[in-house]
Amino acid sequence: MKSSSRIAVYPGTFDPITNGHIDIIHRAAPLFDRVIVTLAVNSAKQPLFTVAERLGMIRRSVEELPNVDVGQFSGLVVEYAHRVGARAIIRGLRAVSDFEYEFQMALMNRKQQPELDTIFLMPDERFTYLSSSIVRELAQHGGKVDGFVSPLVAKALAKKYRIKR
Repeated sequence: MKSSSRIAVYPGTFDPITNGHIDIIHRAAPLFDRVIVTLAVNSAKQPLFTVAERLGMIRRSVEELPNVDVGQFSGLVVEYAHRVGARAIIRGLRAVSDFEYEFQMALMNRKQQPELDTIFLMPDERFTYLSSSIVRELAQHGGKVDGFVSPLVAKALAKKYRIKR
């Protein structure tokens, strides 16, 4: 890989990956030579899906994008970004309420790695209210998640919650 490559990481727990996440990935892909969708592994969190399940869903969701790869890390995202040669961290902003937290994180990341920029992208307005936790709750109670996640993810949620589709 040439050193002048424009690489970005898009970190998240993706539990599960939603159409909002996929929209952000599609928006980021043309802006960079390489986008690494990066699964954040945090032992303090109790995700619904295993690391392997989430990685599989992410890979299947981005397989048609030639410059998008999937990785995983634990620890600080700025350290991971530095290891892979990234110049930017992609973050999605759904609403004004996301901004304050994301702004603080971006400033903290800049203190750690001054050469690393944070790029904020907004999803299509159809996904501005969407989050993985809302999708999980909806699925847990038997609600329809079609339109919020891919058919692959909807099937995985139904299996986790033992819901007949």
